Amino acid sequence: MKKEIRKTENGLLQVTTVDERWYVRERFDQTTGLPSGHDFVPSVTWIAGHYPKGIGFYKWLAQKGWDEAEAIKNAAGDKGSKVHLALVDLIDGQAVLMDAQYPNPTTGQSEELTLEEYGCLLAFRDWWAVAKPTPLTRERTLWHDAHGYAGTMDFLAQLAEPAGVWLLDFKTSQDVWPEHELQVSAYKHALLADPAMAETLGMVEAFGTLRLGVLQLGYRRNQRKWKLTEVEDRFDLFLAAQQIWARETEGVSPLQAEYPLEINLTDLPTVPVKIARPRGKGRPSVQETLPNG
Repeated sequence: MKKEIRKTENGLLQVTTVDERWYVRERFDQTTGLPSGHDFVPSVTWIAGHYPKGIGFYKWLAQKGWDEAEAIKNAAGDKGSKVHLALVDLIDGQAVLMDAQYPNPTTGQSEELTLEEYGCLLAFRDWWAVAKPTPLTRERTLWHDAHGYAGTMDFLAQLAEPAGVWLLDFKTSQDVWPEHELQVSAYKHALLADPAMAETLGMVEAFGTLRLGVLQLGYRRNQRKWKLTEVEDRFDLFLAAQQIWARETEGVSPLQAEYPLEINLTDLPTVPVKIARPRGKGRPSVQETLPNG
C-alpha cells in the first residue's frame, strides 16, 4: 500500500497512490482569511492517461502480456523519475557524479544511476550545448482553476536553437504518445491562466507564441541519443480526455480516512465488545457489553 506525498516548491501537495494522483491546496475563507479546508483536483498525467492509446499500444500489450507490461511500465517509471531528479540538479548548475544516488519511487530507497540513466544525462548535456537554453522555470506546479486540474511542467526556457520560448516535457521513452501531447498542452493553458506567473517571468507577450515540445533522452534511433519533437496544442483533446476521466472515476474522491502508521496487539483501543451469551437451552441469547481485556 504505497502512498507518496510530495510538497511542491510553491506549497501545493502532490498525493500519489497506485492508481491515482491528486493535487491539494489549502482553502481560505474569503471573509476571515482563515483556513477552511482543502481543494483537491486530479493531475494532468492521470487525466491524459485516459486518452485512447491507439492500436500500437494494444498490440504491444497483447505481445507482452499484462504482468510483463506492468513490470516494464513500472521500471520505465522508476527510470524516468530518477532521471528527472538528476536533470533538475543539472539545470540548477550542479554536477551529477556517475555514482550519484537518487530515490527509486517504487522501493523508496536511494540507488545509484544505472548506465542507461547516466546516458540520458549525457544526452541532455549534448542537447544543452546545441539548444543553448536560458531557463525561466523548472518543475513548476500549475493549478488551473477554471478547468479543475493541476500538474507539474518540466522546463520552460528561451532556446537559441530552435529559437523561441519552449515549454518542454522530458521523456526517457522511445516514442511520443498522444497523451504526451495532451500533457504539455494542459501545462501551457494552466500557465496562460496564471497571470501572476506570466508577470513574474515577464513573458506575457511571448506566451502567445509559446512552443510545445517533448525532449526524448536516451533515444536509441539516432546517433546523438536525444530527439526534440515539437507538438501542436491539443488542449481540446485534453478536455475530451478529462470528460472520459470524469466518467470513469465517477464517485472517486481522495481517501482521507485516518489510519495508524503501524498495528500491534500491545496498545489496544478501549472499544466495547459485544458478546452473545446463551440464556439456556431453547431460550434466546442476549447481548452483554464487556470492556476490552
